Amino acid sequence: MPRVGLTSERLVRAGAELADEVGFDQVTASELARRFDVKVASLYSHLKNTQELKTGIALLALDELAERASDALAGRAGKDALVAFANSYRDYSRDHPGRYAATQFRLDAEAAAASAGVKHAQMMRAILRGYDLSGDEQTHAVRLLGSVFHGYASLEAAGGFSHSAPDSQTSWTAILDTLDALLQNWPR
Repeated sequence: MPRVGLTSERLVRAGAELADEVGFDQVTASELARRFDVKVASLYSHLKNTQELKTGIALLALDELAERASDALAGRAGKDALVAFANSYRDYSRDHPGRYAATQFRLDAEAAAASAGVKHAQMMRAILRGYDLSGDEQTHAVRLLGSVFHGYASLEAAGGFSHSAPDSQTSWTAILDTLDALLQNWPR
């Protein structure tokens, strides 16, 4: 019999909070059960296993990040859109480090296709249409931007930029300026 008050949604949300506290890799059904002061078996009325919990956290994080990015993009175009989109990723990674890590969790093909990850790609492609990129060039640029945004956020979160000048924000601004210039002059 399911424990009163426990639902899969509540468990996923609690798992996301736990991920922000201890790191996504440290989230387990056992740790989550301790949070609710229940036995692990009680969770299995709502979730099959830790894999399903982590998938749920990843889907929640992708949704949250897509909503944040969409709000940031509203009414923007060109470099302004690029910077707003990039900043939404960087800010989310700072505000929710465990959830941000969950956005990189490998989903099965069906879950990935139904996830907000598709919306992320659509938003990035919309930005790139403003740079007159389409087809393979657009795909290459989506991959470049995703790599830069994720790489920078991950290195920054690990403290990789905290030991030298200039400060991280100055480098971030320079990188976004460079990306804008590159996209304007993308080789065709």
